[in-house]
This record gives sequence, structure tokens and C-alpha cells, in this order.
Amino acid sequence: MAQSAAPATGAPAIVPISAKALAPWAVFVGILALVLLYFVGAEQGATALISGEGVHEWVHDGRHLLGFPCH
Repeated sequence: MAQSAAPATGAPAIVPISAKALAPWAVFVGILALVLLYFVGAEQGATALISGEGVHEWVHDGRHLLGFPCH
């Protein structure tokens, strides 16, 4: 016989999340994505916020993976 170690309690309760509660997190994730896209795609040359080649070397493979030219 197949028996479960945990007793069946029924379906888990689904708690709806309102758009008002989700909006700040959506804005935060959107800004974070834009900053990451900037560093991968444009952080070199005339638009560089950080001098040197450090950031370029850290995101070099990601840059090519996403199709940004860098050479």
C-alpha cells in the first residue's frame, strides 16, 4: 500500500498579490535590469562611468553573448 508520511491537508491557499504591492518591486527590478544592461552593453569608451578596463573585462563574454560588439 502506498502511504504518505505527511497527512493530506487539501490544496494550499492561494493569496492574491495586488498590483499596488507589486509595483515597487517591478520598478526596482526594471531599474536593476537597465543598470545591468548599461554595464554589459555600453560601459566603455566615451560613455564610461568607471575608468579603466575592469568592467569591460568582467562583462566581456556577456557582451558577446548578447550581441554587443566591443572590438
